[in-house]
Amino acid sequence: MPLVTSTEMFKKAYAGGYAIGAFNVNNMEIVQGITEACKEEKAPVILQVSKGARAYANHTYLVKLVEAAVIECPEIPIVLHLDHGPDFETCKSCIDGGFTSVMIDASSKPFEENIEITKKVVEYAHDHGVVVEAELGTLAGIEDDVNVAAHAASYTRPEEVEEFVAKTGCDSLAIAIGTSHGAYKFTPDQCTRNEKGILVPPPLRFDVLEEVSKRLPGFPIVLHGSSSVPQEYVKMVNTHGGKMPDAVGIPEEQLRQAATLSVCKINIDSDLRLTMTGTIREFFDEHPDKFDPREYLKPARANIKETVRHKLVNVLGCAGKA
Repeated sequence: MPLVTSTEMFKKAYAGGYAIGAFNVNNMEIVQGITEACKEEKAPVILQVSKGARAYANHTYLVKLVEAAVIECPEIPIVLHLDHGPDFETCKSCIDGGFTSVMIDASSKPFEENIEITKKVVEYAHDHGVVVEAELGTLAGIEDDVNVAAHAASYTRPEEVEEFVAKTGCDSLAIAIGTSHGAYKFTPDQCTRNEKGILVPPPLRFDVLEEVSKRLPGFPIVLHGSSSVPQEYVKMVNTHGGKMPDAVGIPEEQLRQAATLSVCKINIDSDLRLTMTGTIREFFDEHPDKFDPREYLKPARANIKETVRHKLVNVLGCAGKA
């Protein structure tokens, strides 16, 4: 099937109590690992591209990689989505360039300005058959060009969501309930430690999510910054020359709970980066004589596939929903 929008995906996910995985892509191996897992698990998927990915890999290359995945995986619905579009011009470029979904992130702007910018993107996107994700509230952390200090983060205000959605016409809404971008989602001071000395992050604000859901019944909600930072790969990175002390993510059981509510899209990026980096570090450490990129990218791709498979089955609940 050709690239699709997320409209039908989200309707089914909302009704079925599961979420669609939105995985960031930057190169061929990441695209292959994600889509091969989705194909085998019969799961719908959103492949998302950030401004930084477009700068790194080039818009055309990324679109063609995703189009190749569509050819290789005709059984599953695939959305090509712009993650954190910073302005109208970037969104327009992606809409004109083959994307089926875009996010306009004006969450750092005042409320009325966020509405104005989002509405402009929505009008252009809908005229071209493309859907739009918007954001209210500000997540902490670092992801490509998005860099928000913890003190500048803010939870979504439920009393604003109805007016925002009504005035903008957006198709889904990213909210801030305690998730965070990057591999260092929380400082040690924000966490407690369990009996093994492992950091335990503060719980997500499900009260905010539930209030938003009441005010927007049936409307798809999105969670950004939702990598769980798997400790086996943090350990792999650190064992083989890396330095990632106190990297901690969102507990998977909390993400699964969110997926049973109104959250229809969960963004995952750092987990794939950790999987790839840990695998490659281990390979170089164990095979210092090797220099063929195919030899170290092949196991990295295989481990990305297994990381994604785990998310589809155990976290998102979307396996078998294609």
